[in-house]
Amino acid sequence: MMPGRLLRAAALLLAGLLTATATLGCSAEERPDAKAPPPADGDTPSAPDATASAAPARGPGVAEGDPPLPRKLTDQRLHWGRCAARTAPPAPGSAWRCATLRVPLDYAEPRGDTLGIALIKTAATGPKDRRIGSLLFNFGGPGGSGVDMLPSFAPGYERLRARYDLVSFDPRGVAGSSGIRCRDDRRIAAAEARVDLTPDDTAEEKTYFEDAADFGRGCAEDAGSLLPHVGTAEAARDLDLLRHALGDPSLHYFGISYGTQLGAAYAHLFPDRAGRLALDAAVAPEADVIGHAKNQARGFQRALENYLRSEGRDPGQGSRRIAALLERIDRRPLPTASGRKLTESLALTGIVTTLYSERSWPRLTEALEQAERGSGTALLRLADSYNDRDEQGRYGTQSHAQRAISCADDPGRPTPEEARKLLPEFRGISPVFGEFLGWDTAGWCHEWPADGVPEPPGVAAEGASPVLVVGTTGDPATPYEGARRLADGLGEGVGVLLTHRGEGHGAYGSGSRCVDRTVDAYLLDGTAPKDGTECAADRR
Repeated sequence: MMPGRLLRAAALLLAGLLTATATLGCSAEERPDAKAPPPADGDTPSAPDATASAAPARGPGVAEGDPPLPRKLTDQRLHWGRCAARTAPPAPGSAWRCATLRVPLDYAEPRGDTLGIALIKTAATGPKDRRIGSLLFNFGGPGGSGVDMLPSFAPGYERLRARYDLVSFDPRGVAGSSGIRCRDDRRIAAAEARVDLTPDDTAEEKTYFEDAADFGRGCAEDAGSLLPHVGTAEAARDLDLLRHALGDPSLHYFGISYGTQLGAAYAHLFPDRAGRLALDAAVAPEADVIGHAKNQARGFQRALENYLRSEGRDPGQGSRRIAALLERIDRRPLPTASGRKLTESLALTGIVTTLYSERSWPRLTEALEQAERGSGTALLRLADSYNDRDEQGRYGTQSHAQRAISCADDPGRPTPEEARKLLPEFRGISPVFGEFLGWDTAGWCHEWPADGVPEPPGVAAEGASPVLVVGTTGDPATPYEGARRLADGLGEGVGVLLTHRGEGHGAYGSGSRCVDRTVDAYLLDGTAPKDGTECAADRR
């Protein structure tokens, strides 16, 4: 089960904060609902690997107890062609290729409808005799587009690219893979201005929950029969079918944030096919929706207090001052240079945004000082980056897919009355974030129009190769304690914990040479560190 709105991958947040990345994907002829094009520029189709095809017990994409998949899916070839831009930015360069993988809509009825999974890859740069295979990436969210993100962040993976083809994908319900859009830009903007995410009275509560239900109805109208089938267990089966289509006997995988939940589900369902799995910014495996929200309240409060200490301020006094500022904004939203108003909800979102990376702390200082002087411009800009809103008022759809995937994974949905009773405990955990996350336990999937799974997939992966779990002690969104629990949950001899003593959401590429060397040694040489290894937060 997933926390609500605050679980995002470090890469996704930094993209909004630090870069203007292209939105990339397949050309019109390569859409998931279209027939795949022939290979371009001398590319050859990927053939299914003989090892996986010869497996006597279960075919690709088939977990224990699943019916077999038809040959039209297991024997399909990936036709890699030139990628095209999905919007105005240019497509990636000639080193990148896009394709589509067909998967069952419902693995319980594999001969029924199918959907297309959008893919992107770039070939390994090193000698062919040193190539290990494909390394699949999921950057989190849930709802993040790997097709968009991988080309932007590939320069940080050059050591890995020497021996791997780098591959990513849009999970089902995301962007190029039948992406879900629950509301148009005009209605998103109207809801941002109207809905208080920390309702103060009966009228605001009514608006809050009516808006949540309306959002779900929009998702159902857009997604139709897909909506119940965007959960993590089905995405893990898609991963195995993709592994087979790529010609790899084992899955080598790098998951960040929600990507750790997907990777752990894969290891649980397919332990005999799990190769080198690196899971960075690990999601706690056993917590329910309330437990996850409490974990995040602790994590974001801890990150805020670490930020305040770095400023030479008392954490308790600083937190109370920020909470008081938010209360004032709630009563009287701040003006901004754009003419829009900064509401309390947008101000809180702006603060949250900066806590995903220590590099963004100076932005928080500037934004808070500006807000104290009566201007909400800087906090609004930060909130817009989190909400994926551009200067023309257009919104991305990651939050739509995030909600759909989270609710598909969530069998237990607290009621408004239950959330209301939890508020004192949440306020005690965090005077800044507690009330928001307390309400969110009920609001996120309120009156969701599709049932969640009866029980989410576990993480126990007996018989799997060692899985590297990386946790950062100052991680706000997936607090460090969850990494230890995930490593333990994978099983003795399987889960290996690497601790990064530092700040931010995600450790690899954050500045710790020790983390980068250790992860590289695992993925490139198969050398797992000793369980419990620690890395300091040094700087390049």
